[in-house]
Amino acid sequence: MRLASLLALVLAAPVAAQQPVTIKEWTVPWAQTRPRDPAVAPDGRIWFVGQTGDYAAVLDPKTGEFKRYELEPGTGPHNLVVDAKGIVWYAGNRTGHIGRLDPATGAITKIPMPDPEATDPHTLVLDRNGDIWFTVQFGNFVGKLTVATRQVRLVKVPTPRARPYGIVIDRDNRPWFDLFGSNRIGTVDPVTFALKEYEIADPKARPRRIGVTSDGIVWWGDYTRGVTGRLDPRTGQITEYPNPAGPQSLPYAFTTDDRDRIWYVETGVQPNMLVGFDPRTKKVISRTPVPSGGGTVRYMVYDAKERVIWFGADANTVGRAVIPAVIGGTDVS
Repeated sequence: MRLASLLALVLAAPVAAQQPVTIKEWTVPWAQTRPRDPAVAPDGRIWFVGQTGDYAAVLDPKTGEFKRYELEPGTGPHNLVVDAKGIVWYAGNRTGHIGRLDPATGAITKIPMPDPEATDPHTLVLDRNGDIWFTVQFGNFVGKLTVATRQVRLVKVPTPRARPYGIVIDRDNRPWFDLFGSNRIGTVDPVTFALKEYEIADPKARPRRIGVTSDGIVWWGDYTRGVTGRLDPRTGQITEYPNPAGPQSLPYAFTTDDRDRIWYVETGVQPNMLVGFDPRTKKVISRTPVPSGGGTVRYMVYDAKERVIWFGADANTVGRAVIPAVIGGTDVS
């Protein structure tokens, strides 16, 4: 084929349309209960906890219907995950347990922490085997719950008052977590349970939530300095990129999508802003206000099947952000 003909074919090929991020929110019917930390169930419904309302609940986004499951008063649930069988597991943040909720019966089983210092299970995440890794913020532990045996194993963080916080599982089934009380990122070997820390050069750094891309690179939002951090575990090299709102951004909720783009919420501005960052171009590609204002968006999760992000907001809403394949422009003014 001649060069001129090949060029004509390329020019005639359809170009993917650039679309903005769009956000829809559902108002939770139980006022001032801080709905947060959603998870997508196998049936497509969205589970979340009411941190100050002591409940777990589920939203059917097709109908807008909510259903509530009561937890013991004082539980202070912090987040939850839903396994492949549709069983809900929640963090009893104020009562030192992980709870198992069977939606079919409403039955709850409590799994206590094996150490009395582990009073506050914080954030849970499922690994590739269906087991649960979690952080214990003020107890200063990282733990694993083996679902089949209900055995809990805790690993003490050596840095005092490190405050293990956000947690994610990488392609090798290894957990990575923020040590929010320090300028460090941590990981645990899933076989030996050896814990390793990576130090961020600036002692003022405070990583809060975390994500990982398909190449094994670890990313996080620095809550105090308003930057996005990047760690290459192979070399230990850390690189940082400024957030649009700078030191005032207070990046909190954080996730990655199936195209390895980074998403975080700037909570230091009102309304909160959902920000997209492309590691390949090292540029911010999107900045979208949360319609309700958000108050503070603390956690979010990406649903690769539907290509949407789910989040809970202090505005008493559960929100969905539709993430297009191609996002137009880098103008975030």
